Amino acid sequence: MIEWLNFIFLLVLCLFASMFLYVKSVGPAALEQKIGEGAYEKCAQYRKISGYFLFIGMIGYVVYLFYPLPVPLPLTFPIPYIVVATIAILILLPSGYLMFRGAKDAGEETSTPKKEHTLYGGIYDKIRHPQMLGEVWTGLVFALFLNSPFLVIYSFIIFPFFYWAAVSEERDLVIRYGQPYIDYRNRTGMFFPKRKRSNQID
Repeated sequence: MIEWLNFIFLLVLCLFASMFLYVKSVGPAALEQKIGEGAYEKCAQYRKISGYFLFIGMIGYVVYLFYPLPVPLPLTFPIPYIVVATIAILILLPSGYLMFRGAKDAGEETSTPKKEHTLYGGIYDKIRHPQMLGEVWTGLVFALFLNSPFLVIYSFIIFPFFYWAAVSEERDLVIRYGQPYIDYRNRTGMFFPKRKRSNQID
């Protein structure tokens, strides 16, 4: 019973609520058109609550170790843990850098949307969503450190939500910044830098 309660409420409902609220948090400009002043503050609240749900969802990962579902998967990987942990670290290093660098270059907008905030610089001159590209691996890295095949597989379910969040945010940024953001979007990659096209004429 505990394993199913953990799965339904912590791993599913909390994590999906976290992603749903995060998507709502990236739409302050559209929300402002509906409710006026207070939209950016409300989106900041959405993002804060999203973080709480994410934390609870990660607790569900730990609980799963003690109360796993009756699924036809081994409880741990059939390889030495040092190998699994090394894979986790190899993923964590670049993803952690992207989260750190993205948060640094975005400033306080990382946690609190600000209407007066201008377009970002730094790593955002190359890719538009460095933080999301880094954050999307969080569950997978955690699952690897916990040495759980089921949690590793489950972590991939979250990936489409990050893409949904990125697309939703871009729609709102077009409302917020207009043509300057469209121009910026055309010259940068969503998650990976765009290859520069040669201007040479054969």
